[in-house]
Amino acid sequence: MLTLHRAALVLPDPADPTAPSHLDGAVLVRDGLVEAVGPYAELAAAQPTARVRDWGDALLTPGLRHPDGHRLLERAYHPDPREELGDAPVPDGLVGEADEARCGASARRGLQRMLGFGVTAVAGPFERGSVRTAVARSGLVALPGAGSPGPVGRPGSVWSLDPLVGLPFAEAVHGRLVVGGRADFAVFAPGADGPRAGGCRAAVLGGRLVFRRR
Repeated sequence: MLTLHRAALVLPDPADPTAPSHLDGAVLVRDGLVEAVGPYAELAAAQPTARVRDWGDALLTPGLRHPDGHRLLERAYHPDPREELGDAPVPDGLVGEADEARCGASARRGLQRMLGFGVTAVAGPFERGSVRTAVARSGLVALPGAGSPGPVGRPGSVWSLDPLVGLPFAEAVHGRLVVGGRADFAVFAPGADGPRAGGCRAAVLGGRLVFRRR
């Protein structure tokens, strides 16, 4: 199936200030891969039968990487909504935890909540088998590395699900939107202070819409 994702601004490579951007742009996705990136009018004319997802005044970019996946998924606990503890990670809530089923369930909730911030890649290492399985099944890209040696950017950011708490947008972006590459990207509402202020509207992994803010 062909899907055309339209947005007011498409930035295929925010990490490169010289890379082209597209006002009223679009990303054409086929079978989980990027087939084309460019002006919406041109892509729509070339593929008139493509399904269109129009994100309006939003910014569409590659998804974000979270550098603290190890801490957030193997040390922090992500509460079940039935526990009425909120949805913020509990720092070190899994330290000493031997119940792999509980760790895996926590990791699945954490990964789902990361999608709500536009995260499409997360850094390990992941030492628990239940967490590795949760990451593999989530569709997020698992990145090598030991995470960051301390809080990224501002104090407390090491326990935040939002990588933009500690990283500039250009550094937080994972990869580029290129023809033939995997269709992983995020859609952000416009904000005066950038994507973090506007918030994430949607996340796409391998061409699948896996998060959409209601």
